[in-house]
Amino acid sequence: MSKYWSELVRGLVPYVPGEQPKVKNLIKLNTNENPYPPSPKVTQAINSFDKNRLRLYPDPDSDILKQALADSYGVSKSQVFVGNGSDEILALAFMAFFKQASPILFPDISYSFYPVYCNLFEIKYQQLPLNEHYEIVLEDYASDNGGIIFPNPNAPTGRVLGLEQLRSLLQRNTESVLIVDEAYIDFGGESAIALVAEFPNLLVVQTFSKSRSLAGSRVGFAIGAEDLIEGLERVKNSFNSYPLDMLAVVAAVAALEDQAYFKQTQQKIIASRDWLDGELQGLGFEVLPSTANFIFARHPAHDAAQLFAALRQRKILVRYFSSARIDQFMRISIGTQQECEALVTALKDILA
Repeated sequence: MSKYWSELVRGLVPYVPGEQPKVKNLIKLNTNENPYPPSPKVTQAINSFDKNRLRLYPDPDSDILKQALADSYGVSKSQVFVGNGSDEILALAFMAFFKQASPILFPDISYSFYPVYCNLFEIKYQQLPLNEHYEIVLEDYASDNGGIIFPNPNAPTGRVLGLEQLRSLLQRNTESVLIVDEAYIDFGGESAIALVAEFPNLLVVQTFSKSRSLAGSRVGFAIGAEDLIEGLERVKNSFNSYPLDMLAVVAAVAALEDQAYFKQTQQKIIASRDWLDGELQGLGFEVLPSTANFIFARHPAHDAAQLFAALRQRKILVRYFSSARIDQFMRISIGTQQECEALVTALKDILA
């Protein structure tokens, strides 16, 4: 530790992102990236962009993208916030809404950035256990709280909550903000954006990284009541007035405009996920029901860490978590159908 670090920094345990290896010819199924390239319209939009404009600052409000999102999701532009990936938006939201007297609530098995944000911003929190089926138990969230957040579908489990379940929670929880983190919602769930008009304390956060194939562009957005968006803007403009660069905005708008391509790649991933689920179960794996672009699986007779290592030796990279309760699971991102077939072939060899 450096003697120049503050006491806060000394106590931080940073988030550890998924490995981005430099190995060639690797089948990369560890960070839930989209296996398909962005829409051709994205490439066209970037190629036709006037590069001379890069000497200028971008629009600090990203109005073109906000309007495109408002049109796409049937809300007003004043209900839309955009940021440098959904992680940045979540960080701003923790600052804007969760610095409260009561602890915030989120699942014990969930996105591991949540406790990192809490420690960074000195926010009290309580982690509520998933049940034996690795499901979020919404009845447990009825206590006094400073806010609630969870992914839907949850990560890394892939299990999803329906709109009526979320509505029931919102009807009970009226005095604090509920953030629904929908990074994976486009692969089978129903977006809680449909509930924003009913509940002024609901903020829905999404990303272009997964279903829109723009993880490298770092574009995220949130939709909620105008006063929630205003709170986010206040924090953003106290931190970074220009979070989105011009090319990221151009790419995101073009991706939104190509709904046909979005649906095409979405359905390919869903089909490969369902196929892989069946194949893994046929090999004896227990696979949790998933509506995300990944599956969470364990084998009763084989240690997950050893399976992870054996796959890596075969140049197939999946994600392994050593955390309690999930240390026998592997999280497997859905690749192309060819990549999924290669994974199954490798697992058959390993299990044999």
